[in-house]
Amino acid sequence: MNDIKATMAQQVATAVSEFQLARTGHAPRSVTVVLGEGTLVVTLHGALSPAERVLAQSPAGAAQVQEFHRQLFTSSADELRKRIRQITGVEVCEAAAEVEPTTGTVVHAFASGTMVQIFLMDHHITAEVWNGVGLAAVT
Repeated sequence: MNDIKATMAQQVATAVSEFQLARTGHAPRSVTVVLGEGTLVVTLHGALSPAERVLAQSPAGAAQVQEFHRQLFTSSADELRKRIRQITGVEVCEAAAEVEPTTGTVVHAFASGTMVQIFLMDHHITAEVWNGVGLAAVT
């Protein structure tokens, strides 16, 4: 049998996906994990249930979904912080979550004294475009 060890990013993604399923009953469609400069950003794509997506179609419903997930994360983040510590060997200093209710994306940002800005792109950018001059030159 070919036993392939999962990377830290894969282990964190799995832990976060399992955490989301356990606390909401709905697994995300996919999970993206990015680490840079001491900041771990975890994005859960398609993390809202069908009922939450319907509720989020109105501004009041979207606010309700955001607040629900914010409180849920705050009340249960210690367990996830411990799991991330087990995987990485590093403490999580701060934890926050934000939901984009129209797309169902949940972002968990872990940082210490750092501002995190996350831009969810509408479509994939190829490596060739990303590593080139891009579509618009800066003047």
